[in-house]
Amino acid sequence: MNKTYYVCKYTPIELLAAFGAQCENLNGMPQGFDLADQIAHPNLCGFGKSLIEAVMSGNVRELVLVNCCDTIRSVCDVLEESGKLDFLYLVDMLHSDGQCSRERTVTQLKGLAQAYSAYKGTSFDTSAFRAAFRAPEHVRGPHLSVLGARMGRELYDMVQDAMPYPVENETCVNNRSVGEVLPPETDDFDELMEWYAGELLGQVPCMRMMDNTGRKRLFNDPDLKGIIYHTVKFCDFYSFEYAQVKQNLAVPLLKIESDYTLQSSGQLLTRLEAFAESIDMTRCEGKEKKMGKGYFAGIDSGSTSTDVVILDREDQMVTGIILPTGAGAAIGAERALEQALEEAHLSREDIDAIVTTGYGRTAISEGDKSITEITCHARGAHFLDPSVRTVIDIGGQDSKVIRLDESGNVVNFVMNDKCAAGTGRFLEMMARTMEMNLDEMSKAGLSYQEDITISSMCTVFAESEVVSLIAQNKPTDDIVHGLNKAVATKTVSLVKRVGGEEHYMMTGGVSKNLGLVKTLEEKLGAPLVVSDRAQLCGALGAALFARDMVEA
Repeated sequence: MNKTYYVCKYTPIELLAAFGAQCENLNGMPQGFDLADQIAHPNLCGFGKSLIEAVMSGNVRELVLVNCCDTIRSVCDVLEESGKLDFLYLVDMLHSDGQCSRERTVTQLKGLAQAYSAYKGTSFDTSAFRAAFRAPEHVRGPHLSVLGARMGRELYDMVQDAMPYPVENETCVNNRSVGEVLPPETDDFDELMEWYAGELLGQVPCMRMMDNTGRKRLFNDPDLKGIIYHTVKFCDFYSFEYAQVKQNLAVPLLKIESDYTLQSSGQLLTRLEAFAESIDMTRCEGKEKKMGKGYFAGIDSGSTSTDVVILDREDQMVTGIILPTGAGAAIGAERALEQALEEAHLSREDIDAIVTTGYGRTAISEGDKSITEITCHARGAHFLDPSVRTVIDIGGQDSKVIRLDESGNVVNFVMNDKCAAGTGRFLEMMARTMEMNLDEMSKAGLSYQEDITISSMCTVFAESEVVSLIAQNKPTDDIVHGLNKAVATKTVSLVKRVGGEEHYMMTGGVSKNLGLVKTLEEKLGAPLVVSDRAQLCGALGAALFARDMVEA
C-alpha cells in the first residue's frame, strides 16, 4: 500500500487515517536537486526542491500539502503538472485561529475527506479516526531543543549524535500537539470536524500564523540547556524569530543554516560539535591515560595544510611541523607526524597521547581523541596570550571568529557559510590570476595609491573583476589592497556577529599576509596579536588537550 506523505503539522493526518491512509512525514534530505532543477524555478527554496526531488525520484505517490507559504503553492503547481502523483491535495487553511478560520478549516476538511474517499474507495471510519490520536512524546529532564524551520531527519540525527544531552525536535511538523485531547464521543461527522478544526488550529503556532506569541513556551522550559536554531536558505520567516530569541535567551544558542541537502554536512558537524564542547567541556577530556615519557601531540588536519605540535610535560613546544595536506587527510597526518617525531628525535612510543582536530580529524586513526578546531584554536590562543578575547582564524576554506572568556573558554563563535569567499583559498586563486605567489601578494597589499573596491566576494565574480582591473592597467598594489579590503570587510562582519571585543588575535595561515593584517586592523580599529606560532595554533590547542588526558 502506498504511503500518504505530508509536510505540515496542520495536515489532518487523523482524518486521512480514518479513510485507511498510512501517513508519514516527508522529511528526507537529498544529495542534490538534479531532478528538481529541471522543472522548478531556480529560486525555489531547498525544502521545496527536496519535495519535488522525492516525487520525481518515484519515491512518493500520495502527497497532502498545506498552503503555509508561496513555496508550497509553487511546489503543488509543479507536481500537479508533472503527473507523477496518484493523489495530490492542497489544504487551504487561514493563518489564524479565530471562529472564521475554524469554519473555513471545517470546509477544507470536508473537501479533503470527499477527495480522499473517492480516491481510496473507502468511507469514514469513526473508530479508526479516534484510534489515530496519540499524545506526542516529550523529552523529560535536561535536554536541548532544535527550533526554527523544519530540519531534515539526516541533519537531526547528526545533531542528536553530536550533543551531550537528549535533543527534542521542536521544528515545524515535529512540534505537532494534536492528540493531547481525544475526540468527543459522537458519530456525527460534522460535529467531529468542528472539534477537529479547533484542535488543528489550536497548536503551538508556526511562524506563518498571524498570532505566533504562543511559541514562547518553546523557549521557557526550565530543563532546557541550549538551543540549536535552524533556518533554511532563502526562507526569512524563522530568521525574524531567531533575532528575537537571541536577545531574550539565557541558555547557549547556536544558529545553523542548511539548503536541505547533505552537501554541507561536514561544516555543520564542526559547528555542532564545537557547540557541544562549549556546553560540556568533559567531551574534550577523553579517556585518561597514564604518564609515560611526557610528550603530547596535536594534529590539525586542515584543507590546505596539516600541522603537528609536540609538547613536553612543561608545555614547551618540542617541535612544530606544517606540511601540505595533499589528497588524503589520514596520509597527510601520518606524514606530518612522522616528520615531527623525526625532528624531535622521538618515536611514536614516546608520545603519551594524541588529539586530532580540523576537518580531517575523524579520518586520522593515530589520535586518541578528536576535538573541533573551534575549541582547539581557543585553547591555543589563550595559551599564547591569556589577554586575548577574540580569535580570528582565516584558514584554507573557511573563516572563524571565536569569542573567549577570561579563562579561555568559548563563549560564542561564528563561521562563514560553505562558500570559500574570504578564505585562504580565495586569496590563493586571486594570486594565481595575477600571476603572483602568496608572499608577493602579502607585501603588495601594504601600499597603494587608489582605494579600489572589489564589489563581489564570490571567487568567480571577483576573478572577473580582477581581470577587468588588470585590463584597465590598474597597479597591482591597488588591486591587491582592494582584495584585502574585501576580505577584511567580510571578516569584520563575522566579528560583529559574534560580539567580538579586544584583544584580537589572528591565527591560521592567512595571518602571514601582511597587507591583509594591516587592512583588518584598520577595519577593526584595534591591533591584532599575530604570534609566530599563529599557523600552529589549532595543533597547539590539540596538544594541550592531549596533555590534559594524561594522569601524572
